[in-house]
Amino acid sequence: MLSIELIRQQPDMVLQALRDRGEEAPMGRLLELDEQRRQLIHEGDELRGRRNSVSRELGRSSERPPELIEEMRQVGDRIRDLEQMVKDLEGSLEEQLLALPNLALPDVPLGAGEEDNIVISTWGEPPSFDFEPAAHWDLGENLGIIDFQRGVKLSGSRFFTLNGAGARLERALISWMLDVHTERGYREMHLPALVKQSTMLASGNLPKFGDNLYHDEEDDLWLVPTAEVPLTSLHADEVLPYESLPLYYAAYTPCFRREKAAAGRDTRGIKRVHQFDKVEMYKFVAPERSNDELESLREDAENLCRQLGLHYRVLQLCTGELGFASAKSYDIELWGAGSQEWLEVSSCSNCVDFQARRANVRCRPEGGGRPIFAHTLNGSGLALPRLIIAILESYQQGDGSISVPEVLRPYMRMDVITGG
Repeated sequence: MLSIELIRQQPDMVLQALRDRGEEAPMGRLLELDEQRRQLIHEGDELRGRRNSVSRELGRSSERPPELIEEMRQVGDRIRDLEQMVKDLEGSLEEQLLALPNLALPDVPLGAGEEDNIVISTWGEPPSFDFEPAAHWDLGENLGIIDFQRGVKLSGSRFFTLNGAGARLERALISWMLDVHTERGYREMHLPALVKQSTMLASGNLPKFGDNLYHDEEDDLWLVPTAEVPLTSLHADEVLPYESLPLYYAAYTPCFRREKAAAGRDTRGIKRVHQFDKVEMYKFVAPERSNDELESLREDAENLCRQLGLHYRVLQLCTGELGFASAKSYDIELWGAGSQEWLEVSSCSNCVDFQARRANVRCRPEGGGRPIFAHTLNGSGLALPRLIIAILESYQQGDGSISVPEVLRPYMRMDVITGG
């Protein structure tokens, strides 16, 4: 959430930064609500001061003038009215603030859409074949490791089942990625897949993306779209010792999203589905460290791609492509050698204090002083099933089998996938 102090002090800058993201903000309404709230708070403080002064006078006197008693009764009523009015205004102000996205950092390139993202690096080369490479939907079905028809039978469109070696590949990837992350200093977490509304609000998924989330109305619980959601609130309403930072977490969760792409777009195969698995990396850091921590977060995601031997590229997202909570992001995309497209498997973002402000996660500066909001960062490390697409299509062989990447062989206990 953006700071109302920042909006009050630099309204023109905030308005332009939001326009750079393709957003318009009701700046006049925000400032009006803030001014009304502050005026009412000021009036309430003056009345409390008057009431305290009169109370001291009455305490020193044996007389209790009726007109003074009546004045204090009216002052008390007015204070209660003001407190309710302030509460209502704060609710309206918070509602407006919760709808505003984060502001981009100064080094984020300006742009309106994906064509304005900048490719900053690539690694490896696209795999070459002496045969016509197949797409994962054909490879998976021919091997019997992906079953689209049974997924539809069980749950409807955009669901699938993984069978035999396909299920083993998914499990092996999750275990291997968590092992790599913990070796690099992340603490593994096992988290609920259902969370409270306040947890969704803290991460920035509500109220903006409510239509894309699955919600159980009876218990008012929400299925997580990513482990980023519960991880953001892991330290909600806490003041973290400065010396405890940075805190690194890694977690695997199933992820649930209502995908609403246009009919026929990205609907074939397992690229865009309603339920998928993902390993997430998350950091709570001191504000002055967040830029450097973003670069190391990106390196941790890239490290997985390199160890798997997969050709990838890194994009810096432009202002118009940033996620709602992000101030700066990198996307990592793997090459789909059969489907002939780039596949996003990680988005690494610095959210600065945006999520921490919503979750009220603070840290106390070294040497003491008033607590300040921590900075949070998140990144997929990595997302499935697009990772499976890249592996199947990159490691396919002429006979339709799949060579298992070397780092996964101890987990898979097989060198080649020949069937489900």
